[in-house]
Amino acid sequence: MRQSLGQQLAALIAGLTFGAGLVVSGMTQPQKVLGFLDPLGRFDASLIFVMVGAIAVHFFAYRWKKGRSAPLFGSTFLVPTRRDIDVKLMLGALIFGAGWGLGGYCPGPGIVSLPGGGVAASMFVAAMITGMLATAKLESYLARKKPSLQPSATTTAAPERIASHTHTVSS
Repeated sequence: MRQSLGQQLAALIAGLTFGAGLVVSGMTQPQKVLGFLDPLGRFDASLIFVMVGAIAVHFFAYRWKKGRSAPLFGSTFLVPTRRDIDVKLMLGALIFGAGWGLGGYCPGPGIVSLPGGGVAASMFVAAMITGMLATAKLESYLARKKPSLQPSATTTAAPERIASHTHTVSS
């Protein structure tokens, strides 16, 4: 799918803003994240403000979207329609949480931390990529073995797979 210059610039600006927000909020500092995840030890509640900020942005962005028939640089909004919770979603959440708790990084901050995060960030991102590749191989193998185990939008972000689990929203 070919993107317009406007779409590419919007993606670049959003990515830079997101990365800057991760750095400013402390999400790229594993000790801050691990402190937040340790309510019985050296608890650091400052990341609650990050969550409140993210909820506030979503609150207003969702209301703005409801008043529009299409995004600024696209023809339709893609809104997830799946509401089921399956084994793959639960396992993915478990692995994500374990990685976050053990390493102090989640995918976005891990990638943002690569330039200055040293060995820890590099090891986290390498493990993350290895896990993504292993998951793709496993899903491919399972799909050949049993057609009902096809990958779902909950486990992959490929646009063609997302499109099958989304609908167009108009105002």
